Amino acid sequence: MRGPHNLIRLIRTGATFERTGAMDTVLEGLSAPWQLRALVRALGYPFKWLGLRGDPALPPVVRAITALGPAYIKFGQILSTRPDIVGDDMAQQLKYLQDQLPPFSTDIARDMVAAELGQPVEALFAEFSEPVAAASIAQVHKARLAEDGRLVAVKVLRPGIERAFRKDIDAFYFAARLFEIFLPGTRRLRPLDVIAHFEGVVMAELDLRLEASSASEFVSNIKAGDGIQAPEPLWRLSGRNVLTMGWAEGINLADLPALDRAGIDRVALGAKVLQVFLSHALRDGFFHGDMHQGNLKAAANGDLIVFDFGIMGRIDAYTRRVYAEILYGFIRRDYRRVAEVHFEAGYVPADRDVEAFAMALRAVGEPIFGMEANRISMAKLLAYLFEVTERFGMETRTELILLQRTMVVVEGVARSLDANINIWQVAQPVVEGYIRSHVGPLALARDLGATLQVLARFGPKLPKLVEDALIAQSTPKAPPPRRVWPVALAVLAGALGLAVGLLI
Repeated sequence: MRGPHNLIRLIRTGATFERTGAMDTVLEGLSAPWQLRALVRALGYPFKWLGLRGDPALPPVVRAITALGPAYIKFGQILSTRPDIVGDDMAQQLKYLQDQLPPFSTDIARDMVAAELGQPVEALFAEFSEPVAAASIAQVHKARLAEDGRLVAVKVLRPGIERAFRKDIDAFYFAARLFEIFLPGTRRLRPLDVIAHFEGVVMAELDLRLEASSASEFVSNIKAGDGIQAPEPLWRLSGRNVLTMGWAEGINLADLPALDRAGIDRVALGAKVLQVFLSHALRDGFFHGDMHQGNLKAAANGDLIVFDFGIMGRIDAYTRRVYAEILYGFIRRDYRRVAEVHFEAGYVPADRDVEAFAMALRAVGEPIFGMEANRISMAKLLAYLFEVTERFGMETRTELILLQRTMVVVEGVARSLDANINIWQVAQPVVEGYIRSHVGPLALARDLGATLQVLARFGPKLPKLVEDALIAQSTPKAPPPRRVWPVALAVLAGALGLAVGLLI
C-alpha cells in the first residue's frame, strides 16, 4: 500500500540519521550546501525522538542504515565503494555493510536448511559452521558434505527478509511519487520506473533458485584466459531459501594488507576487476550486478574469484553495441560520434541539436584526459553529466540502470586497489576488441545471416500469409478498405530475399 502512511517511514529515516549522529557525517561526506544542511536540520531535529536507536557499538552511519532495514543496507553497500562521492571516512564505515552485519541464530539457519531440503542437517553435512559472513539478505555457513567431504558454502536467507524489503520499497515508491509531484524536473529521471526496476532486481535476489541459475550461466560464460573463477551451485542441495555452492578460498579485496602480504599485484587486480565486468557485459550480455569487495576475492595465483550471484544484469545485443560505441567514442575522444549514437538509439529527442550535444559531451569527457586519475572527482563529473542530459531532455534508461550502477561500483573497487587507475586506458582493449568483432563488415554479415535464419524459420508460413492477404483483398469490406497489397508485396519480397540468401 503506497499511501501517505509511508510519510512516517520517510520522516523516521531522517530522524534515525539525526538520532544516531549520522546526519553530520552524511552531509559532510556529500559536501552538501548550507541551504540543504539548514533544511535537513529544520525538518529532522524536531522528529529526532522518532528515530531508531540502532546498535550503539556501530559507527553512526552504519548504525543508522542497519537500523532502517535491508533496502537501505543495499544502497549503503553501493556507496561504500565510492570514497570520491561520500568521502573516505564514510566509505570506510560503509564497508562494514558488505559482509559484516550481525548474523541470525545458527539454530534458525539449520532449521531453515532442514525444512528447505527435506532432511536433517546432520544427514547432509558432516560439518556445519557458525556464520562466516552476513549481509543484508542472507548469511553464509561453511560446511562439509557428508557424502564426499567436499567443502561448500551454504547460503541461507534471513527470516522475514521479503516482508522487510517490501515495506522499504513501498516507502521508496511513495517518495518517488512525491518527487514527481513536487519536483517536476525529476520526472525525466523516471523515479517510479527506477524503483520498479530496483524492486524487480531485489525480488529476484530473494529466490535463491534464480541465483543458482545465474551462477551456472556465469560459470559457463567464463573463457580460458579470463583470469577469473566462480563456484558452481549444487542443485540438489539448493532451493528457494537455501543455496549450496562450492567453497571459494581467497583474500577479500577489501583487505589490502593481506593482498600485499600474499604478493598479489593490486594494480593488475584492479584492472582485471574492470575488464572482467566489461568483457562479460559486452561479450556475453550477462554480467555480475553486485561487484563490491564483499563479493570478490583474490586467489593465490592472482585470479579474481567472483561469487554471490543474486543480482545479475542482462542487456540485448543492440544495447551492447550502443554502449560499446559510446565508450569507444569517449576513448577516442570522438564526441560527435558519441552524440550521434545517442540520437540513433533514441536516447536524446530527435529535435535537439546534435552538434550542441557533442560540444556538451566534450566538456564532460575532456577533463578526464591528460589528468592524473586520483585528481578526477567522479562526483563532479556525474553532476555535470546530469546537467548536460537534463538540458537535452535525455530520459533515464531503465534497461541501463543496473549497468550504470555496476560500472560505478566496479570503478570504486578498482580505484580502491589502485588509486591511480585510469578507467579509459584499462577499458580500451576490451572495448576495442568488441568493436572490431561487432561493428563493421563482419558484424553486418553476421546480422544478415541471423536475419535469414529467422526468415527460414517462418518460411513455411509465407505461402499462407500471401494467400490470406489476397483473399482479404478480394473480399468486400466496409470502408475504410484494408490495404493489404503492400503486405502481400512485403511477404513476397521477404520470400524472394530468403531464396536469394539461400542461393548465395
